[in-house]
Amino acid sequence: MAAAGVSAYSRAMDQFTADASTRLTAIHDRIAAATRLAARNADAVELIAVSKTFDAAAIRPFLAAGQRSFGENRVQEAGEKWPGLRADFADARLHLVGQLQSNKAADAVALFDVIHAVDRVSLIDALARAMTTRRPDCYVQVNIGNEPQKAGCSVADLPALLAHARGVGLPVIGLMAVPPAGIEAAPFFALLAKLARDHVLTQLSMGMSDDFETAIMLGATAVRVGSALFGARAGGVTI
Repeated sequence: MAAAGVSAYSRAMDQFTADASTRLTAIHDRIAAATRLAARNADAVELIAVSKTFDAAAIRPFLAAGQRSFGENRVQEAGEKWPGLRADFADARLHLVGQLQSNKAADAVALFDVIHAVDRVSLIDALARAMTTRRPDCYVQVNIGNEPQKAGCSVADLPALLAHARGVGLPVIGLMAVPPAGIEAAPFFALLAKLARDHVLTQLSMGMSDDFETAIMLGATAVRVGSALFGARAGGVTI
């Protein structure tokens, strides 16, 4: 019975990995098609599998299928599930794509390889103080649609925030944004790309499950795809 149980478990894991591989291939095919249309190299776009709210068992098949970049929203949640996963997949690259409290900056620096939602002076200062041995790459988040309910600095405040970040030595590599829901995203992606060019930044974290191809056409270098890989989250939220 024990051997039979192990065999059944092995078959189930093989199926989960096959399913994950199929989903990853479909997304990579769409990325490749979008980059061809934009006359870009597909290797210039990093696929971040947004695994927030999903447990280690749901993530492991994607790691086994070859995916290495993952996005999490909360420091505590990531801290609970990723040490075990990284024990088996040491080359996994972890992105913090959600909002970060300044008092969690040191924990984020210790755990994540990239931080996407830098949006205020107090957080910049906390991250700079925490970056003694590890120096995760950072994106400044822009509230590109000027939405009061969303995080991110305003377009008007971006020059001063970037100047402060550079002044304290924060390793800012690009800009991140989430366009307003329910309307065409392309103008917002185009604006973020222009802001990046104006500030001599080469990396753009923009585009999710419903609009990543448009984002790629307009210069995205990192796309954050969750639902198209893992399925819908509670409440039907699409990422």
